[in-house]
Amino acid sequence: MGVTTEKLEQSSLRDQVLAILRKGLITGDLVPGELYSASAIATDLGVSTSPVREAMLTLVNQGVMEAVRNRGFRVIPMGQQDRKNIHELRMLIEVPSMVRLAGEPRLKQQAAKFRALAEQNIAAAEEGDLVAYLNTDLRFHLGMLEILGNEKLTTLVEGLRDQTRQLGLKSFSRQESLRATAQEHLLILDALLDGEAERVEELMTAHLDHIVQDWEASDSAETSAASA
Repeated sequence: MGVTTEKLEQSSLRDQVLAILRKGLITGDLVPGELYSASAIATDLGVSTSPVREAMLTLVNQGVMEAVRNRGFRVIPMGQQDRKNIHELRMLIEVPSMVRLAGEPRLKQQAAKFRALAEQNIAAAEEGDLVAYLNTDLRFHLGMLEILGNEKLTTLVEGLRDQTRQLGLKSFSRQESLRATAQEHLLILDALLDGEAERVEELMTAHLDHIVQDWEASDSAETSAASA
């Protein structure tokens, strides 16, 4: 029994570290191209190296970081083609997967939970809290996909979303962008509950297209700043 408890505690610690690393990707504290030591991060967090290494390996498996032998871990830099590829994959996977949930009885049984998440997402957008916004957004979408019962699907989507987070997401701090995207969650939920498959497809396509629009806005801002 003691061994089992120890494993559970270790797993929980890894998840907490993973949440911190993901926040670092969102805020830009973890910089693409730079090397990070698991032991150094563990020291900063006041934990052992093991859960930090496990969390970083999770990001490696999701294509966000890479292990550099005898040196540490590196956040993988991504360019415009990477952005295009990730967006295309999310369109191919997430949109039809969400359409499959239209009118799904198991979704209707959990409607109150997803409506609460959508409301929390809107509140985070109103406050300009990017971390809370992305957290509730992830729980909303992954929670729905989990209903389909395909663990590999949800793991793949989670990985693509983690990669999306490091691609210029500071532009998402614009409140008008956050509010517009947050409000769409309620529209998507209502369309799903009403069994409107075509409407779900339309809404999800627009929902994911906001990412491209924000990347373009971020690139334009950076270009203007560089030429000023």
